[in-house]
Amino acid sequence: MKKKIAMGLAAVNICFWKLFLFPVTVSAIGTKDITSTVNNLLNNNSSSTTTINTFILLTLLSITPILLVMMTSFTRIIMVLSFARSALGTQQNPPNQVLLGLALFLTFFTMRPVYTDIYQNAIKPYNQNEITQQQVFDRSENRIKEFMYGQTRKKDIQLFVDVSKEKVNVRKYKKIPLTIITPAFVISELRTAFSIGFLLFIPFLIIDMVVSSILMSMGMVMLSPVMISLPFKILLFVLVDGWYLLVESLIRSFY
Repeated sequence: MKKKIAMGLAAVNICFWKLFLFPVTVSAIGTKDITSTVNNLLNNNSSSTTTINTFILLTLLSITPILLVMMTSFTRIIMVLSFARSALGTQQNPPNQVLLGLALFLTFFTMRPVYTDIYQNAIKPYNQNEITQQQVFDRSENRIKEFMYGQTRKKDIQLFVDVSKEKVNVRKYKKIPLTIITPAFVISELRTAFSIGFLLFIPFLIIDMVVSSILMSMGMVMLSPVMISLPFKILLFVLVDGWYLLVESLIRSFY
């Protein structure tokens, strides 16, 4: 029974990686192989095995948003986009759905080299029966660690190493547990996002101050400076091609 559960977990993991992280590969291989694999898992004669496999599949699907937010570039991207909207003062424009959609696609774009390496070095050899399931997990984990380590300050990693009192060499990412490098990566991403947000606010803040001073000198105290400065901020953002510059800066910050 334990062997069946382990093999079922491995198959579900492979389907998970293919379906959600490698859509191009899925289209090249064909959906029949994936469909037959899932059907073999869920249409087992043993009711207990079916229940366990279904539980594993639902568990993987439920933790996907957490992995996407905490272990990818999504955190920095969505925060910077939110800061840009707040700096413009456009309230709900662009809408949350647009910002989330843009952040997701930018996340898939920036994380594509990582997922491609995982597929080439872990998933593909496993499909060809060249490596074991444990090697798949180790190679995938090391590649994710490599990405997070490159974006994380050593100071943040050292903080969690000191608190956990584990003897870990912070200069070797393969030796750092995920329980340490993941929170360190998150707080590093928050610091980077807030730094970018500060720079975004400066030009728009200057426009607000200039408009406010002009209205004050003209005696228009009851007129809201925000209402007057909003068109000028939007005009400035459009003239400098703000979305292009913002997206370009976000993408290049990960390379």
